[in-house]
Amino acid sequence: MTTASTSALDTIADLEPHHVEIVRATLPAIGANIGEITSEFYRRLFAAHPDLLRNVFNRGNQAQGEQQRALAASIATFATHLIDPDLPHPRQLLSRIGHKHASLGVLPAHYPIVHEHLFAAIVHVLGDAVTAEVAAAWDRVYWLMADTLMGFEGELYAGAGVEPGEVFREVRVIERIDDPAATATFVVEAVDAATPLPDFVPGQYVSVGVDLPDGARQLRQYSLVQAPGAGRLAFAVRRVDEIDGRPEGEVSSFLHTDVAVGDRLQITLPFGDLTVDTAASTPLVLVSAGIGITPMVGILEYLAATGSQRKVVVLHADRAEATHPLRATQADLVAGLPGAELIVWYEQPSNGAARTGFLSLDGIEVPAGADVYLCGGTGFLQATRAQLKAADIADEQIHFELFAPNDWLLDR
Repeated sequence: MTTASTSALDTIADLEPHHVEIVRATLPAIGANIGEITSEFYRRLFAAHPDLLRNVFNRGNQAQGEQQRALAASIATFATHLIDPDLPHPRQLLSRIGHKHASLGVLPAHYPIVHEHLFAAIVHVLGDAVTAEVAAAWDRVYWLMADTLMGFEGELYAGAGVEPGEVFREVRVIERIDDPAATATFVVEAVDAATPLPDFVPGQYVSVGVDLPDGARQLRQYSLVQAPGAGRLAFAVRRVDEIDGRPEGEVSSFLHTDVAVGDRLQITLPFGDLTVDTAASTPLVLVSAGIGITPMVGILEYLAATGSQRKVVVLHADRAEATHPLRATQADLVAGLPGAELIVWYEQPSNGAARTGFLSLDGIEVPAGADVYLCGGTGFLQATRAQLKAADIADEQIHFELFAPNDWLLDR
């Protein structure tokens, strides 16, 4: 993995003073219209390159507008940092994007394509307000962000020992484990035994690519849930059903209904920055909701496999016992770790030892100096982070991720 001391994320060039003033003056207008700008951008991009929507971008997120909000948030956050360097550094935002891009095989050649259609969209929406000076200033913002990401993604590819974009591997499913809470774990190994799958850092994920019945090739990220080693990887997939107008998950449904032991899939090498420092001995607090449990189970599997003596507090929230993914696995892993404890909340009352209601830190002792890992939906993360801050847990101790493209909005 790229270390903080060598990362391109820490060497972002400054915006030139005359561009700073223009960006500061026009940021409100860009911000007020950025939703329309990004919608127009994606319309133009997919009209010119329909293969990107079919084979790279998440069609579900596009249909729901989540990817548009993600792009808007990233550009606004980065530009705001450039005009006010005293604000929090956008390192976390850029790291999250860079790992996601690497897991999709994004190449430097993609950035000029995005630039072309993004700036055409800006001109289309803002019209005459986009003078030559304004265009030059925002062009500089874009390329500062793009150059930083390209540099970081190059580091990720080099760290994985591959050429840029060469991250896909053909694998065979050697085991499928179905969990009662509509979650399936797929254990895979490389089809080519001469090139076994690599190890990974606990908390990482792989992208899984499937060819759907309409001919599209869609990619989704799934957390790795077993301990590294033996040239095998295991990822857990919860089936996403249609609910409240949101369509069912294309890839999760395909994996659940059409993939069995012996079938072949394409996956990527592992990426992701919600990872545990395996050399540390500090306490860990693992907090999750719903399918956010999967990276936490991966971390627990690693701790169990290495005989870790670290103090571990595991907190999980779910709607009910029946919807709690990997419930038995989580309980068994915690029971096998010395000094570990598990506390569970269900919104619906249960017959077991779980607490009723929403996760609350009231009466929960967070060990001094603990690293706290969070994964779940946006509302859950916002509420939990607020509780952690109220408990005087420092921001640098809190590491978070959720399964949506706009997770950095949590800091806004």
